[in-house]
Amino acid sequence: MPTIYKVAREAGVSTATVSRVMSGTNGMVSAVTRARVMQAVDRLGYIPNSTATNLRTQRSGKILVTVPDISNPFFSLILQGIEDAALRAGYAVLIGDTQHDAAREDRYARMLRRKEADGLIFLGHRLPAEAAGLIRAAASHRAPVVNGCEFSPRLGVPSVHIDNAKAAEEAMGHLYSLGHRRIAVITGPLISPLSRDRLRGARAGARTAGAERQLIVMQGDFSIASGTAAAGKLLSRRRPPTAVFCFNDEMAMGLMDTARRRGVRVPGDLSVVGFDDIRFAQYLDPPLTTVTQPMREIGERCVGLLLDVLKVHGGAPESVTLPHQLTIRLSTAAPRPSRRGVR
Repeated sequence: MPTIYKVAREAGVSTATVSRVMSGTNGMVSAVTRARVMQAVDRLGYIPNSTATNLRTQRSGKILVTVPDISNPFFSLILQGIEDAALRAGYAVLIGDTQHDAAREDRYARMLRRKEADGLIFLGHRLPAEAAGLIRAAASHRAPVVNGCEFSPRLGVPSVHIDNAKAAEEAMGHLYSLGHRRIAVITGPLISPLSRDRLRGARAGARTAGAERQLIVMQGDFSIASGTAAAGKLLSRRRPPTAVFCFNDEMAMGLMDTARRRGVRVPGDLSVVGFDDIRFAQYLDPPLTTVTQPMREIGERCVGLLLDVLKVHGGAPESVTLPHQLTIRLSTAAPRPSRRGVR
């Protein structure tokens, strides 16, 4: 089996030079010598011992990413962005599906303590207790922990996110500009800062329109099923809303399916706005008006933040707020006047 000693002898260099070439520290090795080493590596079929390299560098070359629900299509583009950025930086990505389970989150976070991963990107709202311990132990230094999508200053970790309150306010403003007054919102779990920010923005939009007392608030959990359940209750009201703003696209999908089965036309009888702009949003019937998040860029910037933390002499990185966009499609329209002229 080829060894570093055989490569060094074949190339006519020291084992230290081979190690420098293989670890990528090429600034200390001439281009000619590097080429000679790589030719020897190719001829012998040498594969470096990653375990030995990790012990020497105190780095695993891996980034751990925890996802609260890997079946949620919102996370797929974020994960693609993380994977692409990590690969460019020479890191592999380990993905943990925590399924909203705190015990699973802690189990994955322990990988940081065991040096099985160099850093953690968590995409939920809850900071694992194990990661919180690392942050406290780091004191004035940053622990290698970054959050994606959610933003809460009390967590004490840098985050990549959009301005959820502003985005929700703009979504509501669109509905009010069309003439809607009786609007419902279907929130996500209010334990999540993201859901609370969107509700704050929705209330601000209603307040600006002078329609806060007419705002209907129902809680969901970001699943299609919760959108379906909320739709059943909203459409059974004596005076159902003329528009619904869902805090993610999946709940909007459940709402629209229920409306269709009940003979409620979108947008003729009911306007619908979602949030995220997942891949399926533009292919719904009708295509969904929604808030577009830069999901791939969120993933890429999370990796960038984490790499900044991992730099020995790097400063503490700041959280990043990315731009969003209200994408208007065919699921929203002006409300149809009632026979009494009341909307």
